[in-house]
Amino acid sequence: MDLVALQNGLDNISFAVLFATMLIYWGGAAFPGIPYLPALGTAGMASANLCIAALLGARWIEAGYFPLSNLYESLFFLAWGMTTIHLIAENMSRSRLVGVVTAPVAMAITAFAAITLPSGMQSAEPLVPALKSNWLMMHVSVMMLSYSALMVGSLLAISFLVVTGGQNIELRGSSVGTGGFRNNQYRLRKAGEEIAPQPVEPMSVAGFADSNGNGKTAVLEMVQTLPVQNSTSNLPNSEPLSPQRLSLAEILDNISYRIIGLGFPLLTIGIIAGAVWANEAWGSYWSWDPKETWALITWLVFAAYLHARITKGWQGRKPALLAATGFVVVWVCYLGVNLLGKGLHSYGWFF
Repeated sequence: MDLVALQNGLDNISFAVLFATMLIYWGGAAFPGIPYLPALGTAGMASANLCIAALLGARWIEAGYFPLSNLYESLFFLAWGMTTIHLIAENMSRSRLVGVVTAPVAMAITAFAAITLPSGMQSAEPLVPALKSNWLMMHVSVMMLSYSALMVGSLLAISFLVVTGGQNIELRGSSVGTGGFRNNQYRLRKAGEEIAPQPVEPMSVAGFADSNGNGKTAVLEMVQTLPVQNSTSNLPNSEPLSPQRLSLAEILDNISYRIIGLGFPLLTIGIIAGAVWANEAWGSYWSWDPKETWALITWLVFAAYLHARITKGWQGRKPALLAATGFVVVWVCYLGVNLLGKGLHSYGWFF
């Protein structure tokens, strides 16, 4: 069997499947009444995942080492990780809208690897002595999986910002007093507690969620205030969100938090494994290589995200903005440093 031809075919098939899957997810979002589109989207993402796994397996057999030694291999591993995390997130949320943002990014990654990279960077080459170590699989694979999880979580946070229009709202499950009222259109009340009268227009109060009757759960109430009274809102002229959009925003916020919570420990383990490997290979745990520096910056950004959510009770817009920043930082750490920087992790395409 010609493994090189098989790999070339699989990378093109992966791109085509992801492109079709992206269109299916977008069509399902635009026309939710069309049956079978959600199931087709999930099937397409699973098929792309299997195609990429087969490609990486063929490369492993051909090269004789775990396929993470160059940019082409790592990009496809990243795409495989994103499709895997996507399937997990979709199963957790029971929402097919996850694929609206994850499918195009996974498709773009495969397109960049299969179409843009020079042929010399796509071929398997013998490992340099420093990479002939079991730490290659341990360190790089865990780092790539962490990037996949953090990217998917950040994409869902960006989706939250789009769905809410950037409004600073308090979501169900927030503790009263942990964040205050950030938008006069939305009030928190304890279960069974009446909302104090507010200067509002007629037909001003529309309940969004029922309480569970235990007297402890904070639930979201939607209040339409007069524009002149809406002094604390960051978006004074914004329209109140519909219950459907609020429900979707809550799902996106929750799943984003959980996926980032999965990616952060992987990032931590990957950095530690890299430090141990660096000490074995070069005699130093940390040398402030550009990649190491940006890995630390990435770790600090998502550590701040989790700290704010766990200890400060942040929900909604603030952590979503932090996660959106993290999305850019992850890409700089993974791709920008490798292509533009000079160091032990550079691929040397541009410089």
